[in-house]
Amino acid sequence: MVSAAAITDALRAVRDPELDESIVELGFVASLSVDGGDVTLRLRLPTYFCAPNFAYLMVADAQEAIRSVPGVAGARVELDDHCASEEINRGVAHARGFDGTFPGLAEGSDLEQLRLTFRRKALIVRQDRLCRSLLAEDRTPEQLAGLRLRDLPPGDERDRYLSRRAELGYSTAPEAALLIDAGGRAVPPEQALRLLRMGRTTRVSIEGNAGFCRGLLATRYGPRPAQQERE
Repeated sequence: MVSAAAITDALRAVRDPELDESIVELGFVASLSVDGGDVTLRLRLPTYFCAPNFAYLMVADAQEAIRSVPGVAGARVELDDHCASEEINRGVAHARGFDGTFPGLAEGSDLEQLRLTFRRKALIVRQDRLCRSLLAEDRTPEQLAGLRLRDLPPGDERDRYLSRRAELGYSTAPEAALLIDAGGRAVPPEQALRLLRMGRTTRVSIEGNAGFCRGLLATRYGPRPAQQERE
């Protein structure tokens, strides 16, 4: 029998592509119901006009995540209160893809390229968060460029960083260089400071956007219940 907890765990892997945070943690899950093997999920976003391509990705990814849970027979995912809810819900339900969902308007769009762009940004941000703790140990950016993945202390930030590398197909081998650019290339010591500065700028921007989205969501729908806050 499928449990709501198993579905929620699967949904934690679905991220807002721009913010690199789980739709569960962001509070985008409006409701979830499980009836035997049939799952119904309703999503909500901070504003009525959130970018349709981002919204489509989250709805489609949520449906795929639910279907990956053993025992699920049917997955229905719907987006509420969005300017393109009807089109997105119908398009995802019938597997039309983004171009097929918005014919004529989305011609030439490439959601996979968009996804790749934001995954690369997420990598740089996760790398910056990891390196901040290493710099606090009085290491220099140039010294970080000489570190290997085997030199990293265990912890959640390390695991998230390795996960972002893996999903891009970049090496997670112990001997692989710690500092890499968005394309997966090892960064030499003379470029380490520039890379870290870029990472900090990207991180501050994304963290600011995430806080802004949380505020908009709370204004639109009210504070999240305490139970959701603990998830």
